[in-house]
Amino acid sequence: MKIGNCIIEIYIPDTTSLKEKRSVLKGLKDRIRKKFNVSISEIGRNDNHRLSVLAVATVANDRQYVDKLLSSVISFMERQKHFEIVNYQTEIL
Repeated sequence: MKIGNCIIEIYIPDTTSLKEKRSVLKGLKDRIRKKFNVSISEIGRNDNHRLSVLAVATVANDRQYVDKLLSSVISFMERQKHFEIVNYQTEIL
């Protein structure tokens, strides 16, 4: 069994309130859950309306599958227009 997680820091330039940020993140998290069947949650920068830290996690039997899946999530996020990825870190256990 392989467990993969990815910590992603994003910058959301067009939000002016926490309410707007939550709306952007809710849509993003819903699309990622539906498309990739992974767990995703905001784990940091909750009090900043332009920054967020998200965690994506998945479990599978094959290390290559986990790596490819997390890479696909990052690629998907990089194509989105409402935010920019500042930094990310992937770990497979």
